[in-house]
Amino acid sequence: MAQTALLSVSDKTGILEFAQALHALGIKLLSTGGTAKLLADAGLPVTEVADHTGFPEMLDGRVKTLHPKIHGGLLARRDLPAHVAAIKEHGIDTIDLLIVNLYPFESTVAKAGCTLEDAIENIDIGGPAMVRSAAKNWKDVGVLTDAAQYPVALAELKAGGKLSDKTKFAFSVAAFNRIADYDGAISDYLSAIDFDASIGQPAPTRSLFPAQSNGRFVKVQDLRYGENPHQQAAFYRDLHPAPGSLVSAKQLQGKELSYNNIADADAAWECVKSFDTYAEGGLAQSAACVIVKHANPCGVAVGKDAHEAYSKAFKTDPTSAFGGIIAFNRTVDGATAQEISKQFVEVLMAPDYTPEALELFQATKNRQNVRILKIALPPGGASDWDNGRNAMDVKRIGSGLLMQTADNHELSLADLKVVSKKQPTPQQLQDLLFAWKVAKYVKSNAIVFCADGMTMGVGAGQMSRLDSARIASIKAEHAGLSLAGTAVASDAFFPFRDGLDVVVDAGASSVIQPGGSMRDQEVIDAADERGVVMVLSGVRHFRH
Repeated sequence: MAQTALLSVSDKTGILEFAQALHALGIKLLSTGGTAKLLADAGLPVTEVADHTGFPEMLDGRVKTLHPKIHGGLLARRDLPAHVAAIKEHGIDTIDLLIVNLYPFESTVAKAGCTLEDAIENIDIGGPAMVRSAAKNWKDVGVLTDAAQYPVALAELKAGGKLSDKTKFAFSVAAFNRIADYDGAISDYLSAIDFDASIGQPAPTRSLFPAQSNGRFVKVQDLRYGENPHQQAAFYRDLHPAPGSLVSAKQLQGKELSYNNIADADAAWECVKSFDTYAEGGLAQSAACVIVKHANPCGVAVGKDAHEAYSKAFKTDPTSAFGGIIAFNRTVDGATAQEISKQFVEVLMAPDYTPEALELFQATKNRQNVRILKIALPPGGASDWDNGRNAMDVKRIGSGLLMQTADNHELSLADLKVVSKKQPTPQQLQDLLFAWKVAKYVKSNAIVFCADGMTMGVGAGQMSRLDSARIASIKAEHAGLSLAGTAVASDAFFPFRDGLDVVVDAGASSVIQPGGSMRDQEVIDAADERGVVMVLSGVRHFRH
């Protein structure tokens, strides 16, 4: 008996060529609405679903494939005599291939001004029902839900006249995943609507946080182990990852990334991306380097090129930089690669590498231990880094999730409020902005000393802000760096003046902090007493 294929697609990419190939293989074509018209206009013999079922499409197309002749043909098991007898009794022919993609709900609701009516009308009913039927009966039916599957199916059909069980099962899994994604998108959209606030509005008012969150992620790879060897782990990406994000990285060299490698690499990549805006105020040093160790930046710097940025970043804390994660926002050249090769590096990330740089890394004796990642710039180039940022942060807690909008706030010169009697110089303003950018990526409590586009001391993750300040000073001393005249950023306000005194005693001449303490005036008075500049950002950057 000749095979039958049912084709019903909203996205018609490649469908005509696929149908022509199926016809050439002797497979009968069954189709609906616009798809049937497209095939018929191309001269293909195609049977309309309405003619096949003997029941017309109705309710503006809402009912067309919800019929026993469709679902019986998809669900009947060919290996069960009772099933075969039942469909024969009712004149139901089997359907061997189902090619369906769904109404474009996701792209519809993504459009500005999408009305609730438009959203509802783009909720597919018949498509998912058919896909579920075919996917359930995968041993007898091949179900294709993506144009990328067409060449795979055709290759097997041409080679052996049918799809292998392995391919049909893979298609079935992909089909159920697609339905889960589709239903999740519908649930996310509808459960975020504030019905009362939407009355009388052309487009519904929606909350950032839906009543039900349906996370949808695709596994990139299994990992050797998790944060510790006794833990199991895997790496997943967003269903539709943003360009320029870590998950888009192409690994050019080295062994498989570990759980900790990936977590630290993300911290470094997110930090280095923020420095494309550092040229504000006329500073031309837009090449940036970030070195991360255990999720904290231990060295950050900007320079005229990648080599200078790396040299300055490394000076901050050479000890911690050993076995660190290094990220650049510019192409890594041979000179930079030569410097990096002098120390042990776990992961290196950049938008690109010169051939000379890659040759140098390949020539190192421990090249398998140096993982080199290339992450393409977003479509808009360096000015479009926001496209690669998460919109939401999620943290797993016992039997639940904490969700928040991501801390993507960027501070500009215009946002700064000088509260001290002493006014900052243009260089101090630049150093304060630089320090603030770094502090945003340092674990709280964070104290960051900077000067001339370079970190001079980083204190991270202490329960006391005083301890963070002291640790930053000690690290600078160990690295042989003077903190005299440095700018300091504190990720949260100083609750007492003692924190300010510690950083000034270490050599700071200007300080940036959010403000907002009950004792702000006491701290400001202390700044005036010590003769230092104090600037308020008005924004806190806790990072836990």
